[in-house]
Amino acid sequence: MRTTLFQQLSQLATEAQDPKYRRLDREPLRRVLQRINDADQTVPGAVRRCLPQIEAATKLVIETWRGEGRLFYAGAGTSGRLGVLDASELPPTFGIDHRRAVGLIAGGRPTLVRSREGVEDRAADGARAVASAKMGPADCLIAIAASRRTPYTLGALAEARKRGARTIFVVANPKPHESVIEDADVIIPVVVGPEVVAGSTRMKAGTAQKLVLNMITTAALVRLGKTYQNWMVDLQATSAKLRERSKRILCLTADIDYDAATALLRRARGSVKRALVMAKLGCSAREADARLKAADGFVFKAVAEE
Repeated sequence: MRTTLFQQLSQLATEAQDPKYRRLDREPLRRVLQRINDADQTVPGAVRRCLPQIEAATKLVIETWRGEGRLFYAGAGTSGRLGVLDASELPPTFGIDHRRAVGLIAGGRPTLVRSREGVEDRAADGARAVASAKMGPADCLIAIAASRRTPYTLGALAEARKRGARTIFVVANPKPHESVIEDADVIIPVVVGPEVVAGSTRMKAGTAQKLVLNMITTAALVRLGKTYQNWMVDLQATSAKLRERSKRILCLTADIDYDAATALLRRARGSVKRALVMAKLGCSAREADARLKAADGFVFKAVAEE
């Protein structure tokens, strides 16, 4: 007798076999690579079709960060790793406090570097992770599950809802079966269809999830004043590359030379945003901070640009 899970998986688009690839194992290497590349070209279109849901999700994240809330991600396997990746890259790029962007992954940190697929089957673990984080109404959870039925992820999602948090669910399938219980403020169904290797959702589905997460958090932080033009002026200069990038941004946006940018950054205590306002207005660090605060962090408003 078929199990309920067997029946559910048989209905998932990402578990299906695409007839185009039935002879994949017999094709020459260049053709295999072309097949994968051709399939990847379809992902951006699937993401574009979800722009209304992505916009709604981004507004929830903006509300969260505009207040005192934290953004969490929850997932298993590739989905979980993508959530942790997005969370980990926000502090150096946009200056977000690492405690306000947190990735939760089935199996914990060890599964970031070594796959432990069975840990995704425990919904209670997802609920416990959310409870341990003390998630509440000020917070937001992005749950990520290509299949739309991963127990760990659904457990985290249900617990976050119970605690009154804002919730977003990023998936790669239409709803597979009425028996799958899901509830979120925004569901983003980026339906990418069968994978080149059937069931390997680290491929198109994973690419789609990465694109969506990039869009949500990047757009949210742009709308929260973390950029000037399209420069990352709230970056944390914690490496040689980022220190030189900070100086280059000042050289190009304030029309000053390298030495002047270096000295200005020193006076601004390493803050590109503060240094930029100081350069454009010829003001002190204290006045730059006051102007940025009045402008909600937007440089163009602080320096009265159109």
